[in-house]
Amino acid sequence: MRLRDQLLAPARGTQRTSSPAYAYDGAADQQIIVENLAAVTPFGELIAHLYDAMFERHPYLRQLFPDSMEFQKAHLERAFWYLIEHLHQPDEVTAFCTQLGRDHRKLGVRPVHFRVFESALAEALYRCSGGRIDEEAERAWLRMVRFAAAGMVAGSNSALAEPPAWHGTVTSHQLRRPDLAVLRVRTAEPYPYQAGQYATLESPLLPHTWRPYTFAGAPTPDGELEFHIRRTGPNGVSDALTLGTRVGDRLRLGPAQGTATLDDDLGRDVLIVAGGTGWATGRALLEELAQRRAPGRRAHLFLGVRTAEDLYDASVLARLENRCPWLRVVPVIDEGPRASAEGSVAEAVARQGDWSDHVAYVSGPPAMVTAVVWRLSGLGLPADRIRHDPVAGMVPLPSHAHLPRPTGQAVGHMTEGVQV
Repeated sequence: MRLRDQLLAPARGTQRTSSPAYAYDGAADQQIIVENLAAVTPFGELIAHLYDAMFERHPYLRQLFPDSMEFQKAHLERAFWYLIEHLHQPDEVTAFCTQLGRDHRKLGVRPVHFRVFESALAEALYRCSGGRIDEEAERAWLRMVRFAAAGMVAGSNSALAEPPAWHGTVTSHQLRRPDLAVLRVRTAEPYPYQAGQYATLESPLLPHTWRPYTFAGAPTPDGELEFHIRRTGPNGVSDALTLGTRVGDRLRLGPAQGTATLDDDLGRDVLIVAGGTGWATGRALLEELAQRRAPGRRAHLFLGVRTAEDLYDASVLARLENRCPWLRVVPVIDEGPRASAEGSVAEAVARQGDWSDHVAYVSGPPAMVTAVVWRLSGLGLPADRIRHDPVAGMVPLPSHAHLPRPTGQAVGHMTEGVQV
C-alpha cells in the first residue's frame, strides 16, 4: 500500500496532497495533454527516446524485452492513446491497468521499474519536444503514468496467488490451411478463463515475445485449451506457432484477459459477428450458450470469410447448428460461386434484423470489427452492449473521435482472432 500511495502521489512540483485520499483529476490532465500533443506526436519518436533513455541508464532492463522492439513500441503507443482518451473515466482506466499489471507479472516487471519508466518518460518528453513542452504538460504526463502504474501495481499484488505464467504442452497441431493452424494445449496447472477471453502466448522459438490469441471454446472438464492461429508473416509468433510448432512442444501462457464475455443473467438475445479466425471467439461463446441453455434466448451468428474454402471449422459449426435450435447462422462469403449478394458482413448484419435489443459480440480483422461497430451504433445499439476487446490493431472507433489525432495514428482494437 505504501508503494501504491507513492505512485498515486502527484509529480514533484505540484501543490496537491500526496495522502491516500488524493483524488486524481484525470479530466484536467487530459485537457492539458491534448492541448500539448503537437509537441510530442507522432508518438514513435517519443517512445524511441523513452526506451533509449531507459536502456542508457539501466542496461540490465534490455534483457526483459524481445530482440525486436517494434511490437513493444507499437503496444506502448496504443497504451498511451488509450490512457489519454480515457483519462476522464478513471474507473475504466483503473480496471484496464489492473488487468495489465496482472498480465505483466509474466514479463518480470517489478514496482521499481515504474519509477525507472517515469524518469525515462520525463527525459523523452524533453528530447522529443526539443525542450518546448512546458512544465505543466510534463507534470500532467507524469501524473497520468503514475496513476496507471498504481493500477498496475494493484493488479500485480492481487494476483500473487496465481502463477505469473502457465506452462503448457501442445497436445495437437493441425494445419487446416497452409497459413492456419489449430492448436490444443494442456497446462501443467489448472488454467482459469471464460468463453470470449484471450491469452498471450510465448513460443520458445521467440523468447520474451508474446502475442494474444482467443480461446476457441468454452472451458471443458479435460482442461485442454484450443487456439486458432493464422500466420500473418514470416519470423513472428504466428509463424512459429503455425509452421514451427509440433506436438510435445512447450509454450507459456499469460493469464486470461478480456471482457467480451456473456452476461451472468443472459437477459437478452445474442448477436455474434465474426470474421476469419475471429470465429474462435464466436465458437467459444456459442459453446457456453449451449451449456447454459437459457430458456427463450436466441443467438444469431454472422460468419464472414473470403471464400467458401475459408470455412475451416465447418464440422464444428454444423454440430452446433444441429444441437442448438435457437441458433441461426448466416455465412457471408466475399468471393466465388457462393458469394453473398449482400456484400460485406457489416451490410449483411444491417439488412437482416433489428438488433436494438441484443447484446453484440464482434471479432475479426480490424476493418471488419470497426465497420460492424459503426453500423450497429448507427442502428441504435448502445455502446455498452457492443463487446470487443481493445487488444491490437490500428483502427479508431467512433467513441474516440473527440481527440485531435495526428494523421495515421489510431487506437488499437481487436484483430482477427486477437492475433498479430
